[in-house]
Amino acid sequence: MKFRKHLYALVGFLTFSLLISLNGYSQRQTTKQTPFVIKNVNVITMTSSNTILENATVIISNNIIQSINGVIPKNATIIDGKGKWLIPGLIDMHVHIPTDGGPFGPKLPTQGATLFMDIQNYMTLYNANGVTTIFDLGSRVEHFGQRNEIGKGKVIGPRMALAAMIDGGEGQGRRANTAEDGRQAVRSAKAEGYEFIKVYSDLNIETFNAIIDEANKQGLKTIGHIPEAFQGKLKDVFVPHFGMIAHAEELTKHAINFNEAEAKGMAEMLKKNETWLCPTLITIEWILKQVKSLDDTKALPTLKYVHPLTQSKWLTANKYNQWSDSATIAKFENYVKFNNYLVKACKEIGVPIVAGTDAGTSSVVPGFTMHDELELYVAAGLTPQEALASATRLPANWLGIGSIVGTIEINKLADLVLLDANPFDNINNTRKIAGVFINGKWIDKKKIDIALSELAKWNNANKDKYDWKTIMNKKK
Repeated sequence: MKFRKHLYALVGFLTFSLLISLNGYSQRQTTKQTPFVIKNVNVITMTSSNTILENATVIISNNIIQSINGVIPKNATIIDGKGKWLIPGLIDMHVHIPTDGGPFGPKLPTQGATLFMDIQNYMTLYNANGVTTIFDLGSRVEHFGQRNEIGKGKVIGPRMALAAMIDGGEGQGRRANTAEDGRQAVRSAKAEGYEFIKVYSDLNIETFNAIIDEANKQGLKTIGHIPEAFQGKLKDVFVPHFGMIAHAEELTKHAINFNEAEAKGMAEMLKKNETWLCPTLITIEWILKQVKSLDDTKALPTLKYVHPLTQSKWLTANKYNQWSDSATIAKFENYVKFNNYLVKACKEIGVPIVAGTDAGTSSVVPGFTMHDELELYVAAGLTPQEALASATRLPANWLGIGSIVGTIEINKLADLVLLDANPFDNINNTRKIAGVFINGKWIDKKKIDIALSELAKWNNANKDKYDWKTIMNKKK
């Protein structure tokens, strides 16, 4: 009886503490912030009608677009939007966010990581480029913590969608080699809080099909690679509810002639199955460059913003450069060409395309390469309007957050990018950022430049501490 009394008392105390915590959270969330007003701005709403509101006044309060052309609050912070263009925050549908690593060397019980990342430094790259939502396609438990740090305001960064990756074969991570194991992996991922499932290259056909089916039963969308088991059987991969292919080259590797007719045929498969495409064109562009030479990577003007350990890896242990031979160069030249055919074919028959960069891949600098990706879409045949839709309205709808972001409308969240020039005139104008609203915080160009400058200084000052080969030798 005494034990039960103590147990009930403990439960009561914890319940009371939780209520106090929740009440405190509620109060923090409803604390009024000084309203922002963007005056005389041209608003590209990115609704399906592509409405543009000229010389509009956008009123933002508590991270919500309260009104457009409404009454200006007396205590508002005024942002001059004259001659500028307001677009929704950009969404990168394929990223890989680093987490703390190690230990490097023998691991003891209770021992945590030994290599720690300042996640704010990483998120600064997205903030600076107007990327206000990211989709991580290899998520781990640490990413929930990162997302919570952003939610609490301790880190300024984009909202994060998280996908649990399931692969076949042997090794670390979620592995499934039977249909039932695949279904259980999906159920476990959902129970752990993951919102999407990513399928990967070593799955067998039976397990792949089971994962797609179970994910749909569990209310989870799927995205990912086309497993190697489907080589020569491309049509078989298009099962109901396979939501999105994560790279154009997942299709390209099935090409034989690398011509436009093949691309059209693949686009028709996507269309029939209602499978979307995330091309990640910039990734293959950079793989081709690195196979040829590391000169372009060394000359990258944005390399200074990349963590020194990553810089060291890209320049001293670059796996793509190690593949350098004439046959591999020819292969990736074909991939680049065919990827562009695929984007054009998908556009022509109405397969939805969403923008993703595969940021975290060698030489693909987070944030900055989103603008490169959009530029490549236009070069492949999309209009600037279509390219911008691929990074705003369309990905928001696929992720299931179209009710709160992706377009500029009253009562939506104020994830916004203020540009100095019209991106519909030239898609490269998405780079001309005057300021960004991200998670209710206004970061103007001056603050962006200061943050990037400080990041570059830190990276340079700490280069000697992060030599890739030295750290990998410790790991052995």
